[in-house]
Amino acid sequence: MKTYLGGAAVAALAMGFATETLATEWNVSLWGKRRAFTEHVEKLAELVSEKTGGEFTMNISYGGLSSNRENLDGISIGAFEMAQFCAGYHPDKNPSITVLELPFLGVSTLEQEREISMAVYAHPAVAADLARWNATLLMPSPLPQYNLVGVGDTPSSLADFEGLSVRATGGIGAAMETVGAVPTSMSATEVRQAMDSGVIKSASFAPHAHMSFGTIENANWWTTNLNPGTVNCPVVVNTDALDSLSDAHRDALLGSVDEALDYYIEYYNNETMAAWGPALDERGIERVTFAPEEIAAFKAAAAEPAAQDWIAENSARGLPAQELYDMVTGMVAEGS
Repeated sequence: MKTYLGGAAVAALAMGFATETLATEWNVSLWGKRRAFTEHVEKLAELVSEKTGGEFTMNISYGGLSSNRENLDGISIGAFEMAQFCAGYHPDKNPSITVLELPFLGVSTLEQEREISMAVYAHPAVAADLARWNATLLMPSPLPQYNLVGVGDTPSSLADFEGLSVRATGGIGAAMETVGAVPTSMSATEVRQAMDSGVIKSASFAPHAHMSFGTIENANWWTTNLNPGTVNCPVVVNTDALDSLSDAHRDALLGSVDEALDYYIEYYNNETMAAWGPALDERGIERVTFAPEEIAAFKAAAAEPAAQDWIAENSARGLPAQELYDMVTGMVAEGS
């Protein structure tokens, strides 16, 4: 038995299918709360929705989909389509991008951090590394140099870090070990409670995180110029989800990355950093600045050994570790 549809019915049915096909909804896994660190994701969602007339939307969740240390795992199984994570949370899962977390690389601006990160993300070996998790690197979350907030006696020299318990991940943790500190890796959301309970005496963060996660609320001191490095926290997408997008939606997503990063950097520089000094002053937090010779000695003790260890370890994994390291340090030297 055959059923024949009139032209109007066929058109209506086709229109229904077209509408269903065009609508795309992604879930995005972040953590904590909305803050400078997540503004590029928020902006990206806004831009994509605008460019697609609301047909491509992103539901951003702050901790409701996964813990921050499990975001990459969630991406790998398609539990959500986009997520942010920090390389230092699980370096064995993403060894290639930990080159960006080595101490004392000398990156001086958010713009430079962005350019170098995007170059590393585009390297075939890095793409293959993340492909093991069905993940495609979309954009970085550029962060300034980390410094320490702490409770208790204010350090007057690097020798005073001997035995100090500090929340520090990746290369920053390795650097702190060289001056006798005892680094502990924990997620950002755990740090305030750990400081309040005395589990740690200090925490290494960028300014936005010290404010967002409350480490300055009971702190006594802040280091102004340790600058041992930063962490690399990419935004990734599930590769299958990316591949399944229509051309128009994929173009809207990928074509909005630069604008989202521009907005992020402007926001961080103009909003976050403007609020940082007053936040310290309001709480009576002492600023600690170390002598240039101490910083030079710190760098000499931490940078080269960490780099050589990283190169040896990751060359053994089959990564072009020396090539990646040379690319990063070369771009820094060129002032990229």
